[in-house]
Amino acid sequence: MSESAALPTQLRVFERGWLSSNNILFVGREETALVDSGYVTHSGQTMALVEAALGDRPLDLLLNTHLHSDHCGGNSALQQRYPDLHTRIPPGEAASVQNWEEEALSFGATGQQCPRFRFQGLLEPGRDVTLGDLAWQVHGAPGHDPHSIVLFEPRSRTLISADALWENGFGIVFPELTGEPSFDEVAATLDLIETLSPRWVIPGHGSVFSELAKALSSARRRLESFANDPVRHARHALKVLLKFKLLELQVVSVGEWRAWIQSTPYLNAVRARFFASFSLEELSDEILMELIKVGAAFADSTHIRNS
Repeated sequence: MSESAALPTQLRVFERGWLSSNNILFVGREETALVDSGYVTHSGQTMALVEAALGDRPLDLLLNTHLHSDHCGGNSALQQRYPDLHTRIPPGEAASVQNWEEEALSFGATGQQCPRFRFQGLLEPGRDVTLGDLAWQVHGAPGHDPHSIVLFEPRSRTLISADALWENGFGIVFPELTGEPSFDEVAATLDLIETLSPRWVIPGHGSVFSELAKALSSARRRLESFANDPVRHARHALKVLLKFKLLELQVVSVGEWRAWIQSTPYLNAVRARFFASFSLEELSDEILMELIKVGAAFADSTHIRNS
């Protein structure tokens, strides 16, 4: 592989499991940086990876592509570990972070965890940010999240795509679940990525990949199927949210599981919009059975376990 065809040598990708997003570490001549920090319960692993890579050097800059808990849940721990850490976030939810409005930030509504963190700057679309001594373009990438950004380095043609594009799809289109039409925004973001024509794509989840045309084709087929059947998309979203919680808890009593279901407003909001003929308990039990059937969960009379 020639140097021109390789990822920038200044970055390292920490590919994580599905409870945490991938982390991208940059080591420049004068500054170090991390893009996305994973989920809070994995923050110890995140810090261990960063510390092992940096040695005696501090982490100077932390960026979040968007503010879902699996991308920013480790912010607080990193800020405590590195007191001079400068954190930058997309501008759309800056006021909610400043005032720490958990419902507006989705953490409370989805029943997920994210300790309070602070920020010192914004990632404005249309501007550049220096990471590993290279200028990375900041592009707005709405769809999965209305405030999400992606980062593109034109010399190596490397894209940090977050959840806008994976090798086999993209993240749940959350605004659609609450009545904000956003499938067209997903399509526009995929078009943007095609126009950028990256040689390498570092997704929010999964391995780095280079077959852009194949990934875009897969994503567009998936988008078309969801746009044609929004109920299918909503059911998929509920399944992902339930599986995410099982990944976090690993094992939970049946009573605690049902209490979490009933106390998580987002689940009931999706049910009311797309599955009004079902009670939340009926719907969640049915989706849990689907997870069990494909081997993604296990349950007995007293406990539910991730598998």
